Amino acid sequence: MSGIALSPAALSPVIPNRIRKLRPKASLHAQQAFTSDPYVLELAETLEESLPSSPSTPLPLHNLRHASSEALLSTPWPSRRHEPFRFTDLSFIRQSRILPVHLPPAVYAGALSALSSPSLLQRVSQLLSQFHHHDIFWSINGIAAPDLTLIYVPENCHVDNPIHLHYTPPHATTPTPNTMHLSNPRVLVIVEKGAHVQITEEFSNENQNHPYWTNAAFEAVIGEAANLTHSYIQTQSFRAAHIKWTSVRQESSSTYKLTEVSSGGKVGRHNLHIQQLGPHTVTELSTLHLSVGDQTQDLHSSLVLDHPRGYSRQLHKCIVTHSQGQAVFDGNIKVNRYAQQTDAGQLTRSLLLEPRATVNVKPNLQIVADDVKCSHGAAISDLEQSQLLYFQARGIDINTARRVLIFAFGGEVIDKFPNSSIRDKVRSQIKTLLDPSSDSSSL
Repeated sequence: MSGIALSPAALSPVIPNRIRKLRPKASLHAQQAFTSDPYVLELAETLEESLPSSPSTPLPLHNLRHASSEALLSTPWPSRRHEPFRFTDLSFIRQSRILPVHLPPAVYAGALSALSSPSLLQRVSQLLSQFHHHDIFWSINGIAAPDLTLIYVPENCHVDNPIHLHYTPPHATTPTPNTMHLSNPRVLVIVEKGAHVQITEEFSNENQNHPYWTNAAFEAVIGEAANLTHSYIQTQSFRAAHIKWTSVRQESSSTYKLTEVSSGGKVGRHNLHIQQLGPHTVTELSTLHLSVGDQTQDLHSSLVLDHPRGYSRQLHKCIVTHSQGQAVFDGNIKVNRYAQQTDAGQLTRSLLLEPRATVNVKPNLQIVADDVKCSHGAAISDLEQSQLLYFQARGIDINTARRVLIFAFGGEVIDKFPNSSIRDKVRSQIKTLLDPSSDSSSL
């Protein structure tokens, strides 16, 4: 595979040509910010140079790359000294050679570059400018995405068959030490008023020892009384970095349901931001994270309710079976002043199956409105002895009892996938990871 290599060694504060043009001259402080992190600057240059310059690049994509370039100029690479990443070590990405990956246009069903409708192109441009919940990885995706997959569902259209977006890693080659290939898939979903659609994102893997970095972004705008059911499955290599942004804007009376199961990656991080923009809005989030090796599974979520009679439920579960594995949950639900008669609930439950396994959870429910029904809770434990004794009293050995209880713990989330074939596939994957010697077909 051809690509531009980014070496972790001997980094110098080289400023890309486009970035040089953007550097302000009036402020010394601003100039210093441009060179605050040589690694980020060189990464930006690598990503910009890896993309072909074409006058036919759609204006929204051009504007997105330009805005992302500006954002990167003053953004340092996150370390564990930064509070949002206190429990997430990303140093192994920084210490690797980054080789951008550009998938062929054929894998993007509905590429923005192939869009021929000027009015829809103008709408896409307007909607893209309304997403402001960036961090460094959002900006990296924006500057490096080779195209943007657009899923557009017109008003009152019900799509009967699910749309399945399947992401595969770069073609496996003999890995070079400290080298990672980087891909930046980006999706924009527009579900117009009264429309319904199911979308599945699956990030799979062919080689559990293949190092690479997937840096994905998913944006959705759900119109009035529209419905988006979103399934997200992540089973990437145990040597990979998987970082995902999901940002959703919901109009009044709309419904967004997310079911997520993540078990891959040396680092798997999902940044999830949802904003309810009207009354009678429904948001349901169900997540299962599994760490069976030296892995970090991380969910940072934010849900903002600003209008009356909103409804939300968030269920987060994680299982850590390795002494060096960890899970992170930082969930924030904000019920603002005008979100009266809101019904919001948040629950996080964690199973730690090794003495030195780690979980860091911070459920957070901020309530400003005074006429609400809200609750949240957190539980961290091993399996309860009373449950094991119940099985033993009925002649079931303790190892079998533990397997059954662990599968049942995760099954509550898996059962929420709307598609039976996805449920069966995920059950088989989880059982194989938790019990490699078992026959997954018996689950």
